[in-house]
Amino acid sequence: MGRWINIWSGPRNISTALMYSFAQRADTDVLDEPLYAHYLATTGREHPGRDDVLAAQPHDGDGVLRALAETAAALPSGRVLVCKQMAHHLVGVDRSLLAPATNVLLTRDPGDMLRSLSIQLPDATLADTGLEMLVALADDIVTAGARPVVLDSAVLLADPPTVLAGFCESLGLSADPAMSSWPAGPKPYDGVWAEHWYERVWASTGFARPEPRDRTLDERLRAVLTEAELLHTRLLALAA
Repeated sequence: MGRWINIWSGPRNISTALMYSFAQRADTDVLDEPLYAHYLATTGREHPGRDDVLAAQPHDGDGVLRALAETAAALPSGRVLVCKQMAHHLVGVDRSLLAPATNVLLTRDPGDMLRSLSIQLPDATLADTGLEMLVALADDIVTAGARPVVLDSAVLLADPPTVLAGFCESLGLSADPAMSSWPAGPKPYDGVWAEHWYERVWASTGFARPEPRDRTLDERLRAVLTEAELLHTRLLALAA
């Protein structure tokens, strides 16, 4: 029996880079946002490449989670299924189905995240940040008697080899130096939406701090930022 690990985040949180990092491990299979079509079908949200996503994946979120549990259980002992997951994709899903998995949380400074997200989603809302669901997931973990494992993207980018080693240890995995780099370009495990979202990570070969950009938020997004910062602070506090 293998293991199932979900890395939950909001968008623009270096989650794709982290997926690429885990894909370099010899003991790991990765899966890119398996609940994306469920989220789009449930919410009706307009995203770049929406029709392609809806055609590529099943729309039943509960069924997807059951299938992931079965897939991981069928893996040989010692193998790991790591799923890159967007927290807001859990809308309308029975979260008790996550019990067989190890669920960890990836977060980023909300101001930086919103400035990046607003490029693809100029009408971004608090729900689009995933922070409400990240806090709900953290609360679920606390209620189950555990302390949430939260990875801050800024901390990771400051010292990738050291932080990755500690992160893997928290997951019960061995450190693997191969996780620090990957080949440039599209990957066979990218979702069909990659052409709309992954241009920058395709150009990368490892973790790198994003270049500073002056992207002032408009008044509406500043209101979203205020709420997002409160949730981000609560998320970090739950993991302290």
